[in-house]
Amino acid sequence: MAVIHKKCWPEMFEKFNSSERTIDSRLADFELKNGDILVFEEYDPGRMEYTGREASFECKKVERSVRDPLLFYRPEDITRYGFWNIELEKKINP
Repeated sequence: MAVIHKKCWPEMFEKFNSSERTIDSRLADFELKNGDILVFEEYDPGRMEYTGREASFECKKVERSVRDPLLFYRPEDITRYGFWNIELEKKINP
């Protein structure tokens, strides 16, 4: 089981932290498997700094996808890495 830290913008951080959202898609430029712990670190893009808040989740189901690119990723990165589709089962830290 690996622990992976990833940046998360405030609006999405709130949705994950409240369990309103349990699915995430990320550029697959890092190793990830079922059972790994994903730690979202809240990041304020306006201030360009981390807020200090974190939330940890167990990755229930992880699948690699190479479907439709999102506009904020470079096409060469999408081609190279694809995307992770991540189902987050439970919040580890309240």
